[in-house]
Amino acid sequence: MQKALKDLYGSAILFFYFLKWPYLVGYPFLYFNGLNQNFLLDALWLICLALVIKDIYTMIKNKQINRYRSKQDKEDNPS
Repeated sequence: MQKALKDLYGSAILFFYFLKWPYLVGYPFLYFNGLNQNFLLDALWLICLALVIKDIYTMIKNKQINRYRSKQDKEDNPS
């Protein structure tokens, strides 16, 4: 049972790492062109949307932290 859960976890990581952007863009296109409503696919789309928002937030946060650190380094070590 534990091995099956590890395999499922690994599959989920690979799915959401590599397919979140294509699924985030492709699912609305398919939905508006005749795909029937499916709650499971809607839930996967919402998860992908949340992961993309988290990635953007993390990228912006890290960029601001790096700017702050580089500014401190320049103030501490003037050349």
